[in-house]
Amino acid sequence: MSLGFARIGVKTETTTGRNLSVAGWWGHRIWRVGGCGKFFVSPARVFWKSRPRPVICPPMVTQRDIDDLPFMKMHGLGNDFVVLDMRGRASVMSPALARAIGDRHRGVGFDQLAEIFTGTGDDSIELVFWNADGSTAGACGNATRSVAEYLLRGSGAASMSIRTERGLLGAVWEGDVVNVNMGDPVLDWAGIPLARAVDTLNLPLPGDPVAVGMGNPHCVFFVDDAEAVDVAKEGAAMEHDPLFPEATNVEFATVRPDGSIRMRVWERGTGITLACGSGACATAVAAQRRGLTDGPVRMELDGGWMTLDWRADGVWMAGPTMHVFDGVFTRDFLERV
Repeated sequence: MSLGFARIGVKTETTTGRNLSVAGWWGHRIWRVGGCGKFFVSPARVFWKSRPRPVICPPMVTQRDIDDLPFMKMHGLGNDFVVLDMRGRASVMSPALARAIGDRHRGVGFDQLAEIFTGTGDDSIELVFWNADGSTAGACGNATRSVAEYLLRGSGAASMSIRTERGLLGAVWEGDVVNVNMGDPVLDWAGIPLARAVDTLNLPLPGDPVAVGMGNPHCVFFVDDAEAVDVAKEGAAMEHDPLFPEATNVEFATVRPDGSIRMRVWERGTGITLACGSGACATAVAAQRRGLTDGPVRMELDGGWMTLDWRADGVWMAGPTMHVFDGVFTRDFLERV
């Protein structure tokens, strides 16, 4: 497939994805020739929407973007992130750079990377998420909470709106934690998406899991003892099951007698993590759909506790976050990727 764009005097960049060669960043106008899928354009980036994974094409990079790229390291319940504040900057991110930064020996290391961009409408900011394997993620609940708390503390505001691939999300202070509305769950097979029409409450797979979409696909297993599950083995085996054309996150959950939930998670594109916000939301929704819980629920993940509440306006999620340290990527590191 080849794509053509036209604007005089703008440098051509080339990014090659899975059987896709995309030429250039050309501002706000974009033309497509042939192929399937679609493009949409935001002021800072062009996104290729195509299954099984979207590819993000970086815009033209200035010398300033390479010489001085600060980052923040944050975590929510041990689910750790590198956060880049790209407001006023051109994005330098690519699958290769995401993998390099995510390398815990030669980079910084993260479960997910989040880029902050200036909002363009009702949203205060826009967030774009990357996995450690260089793929993109449509949602990351703990990163959304972490960034929201950081920005709300800095501004002194009581609430804010955040645009992600999921849509417009709300974040508000409630007591001493930030509560984020992760939006309505996706419960129909095509929207999650699944490969064929099946009952999402009882998937035709061993273990009778539940499928839920939270901007990314989730496969939730209810088990007698989540602690006894070999998450590395079972999660890796299920991540790429043919029923999930975009692969899936995998949760293993036990509902305790007191109504709380113990959950462990295998994240798509990353592996075992100490917590997963969208996975916690999906598990809370699955438990309520199965009649195992009713109303707000406390959930224990490997990294600690959070509270989930599936309300009429979406799934709300609250829990602690931490801004650990700040740093700056060297030009040498960026140019060697």
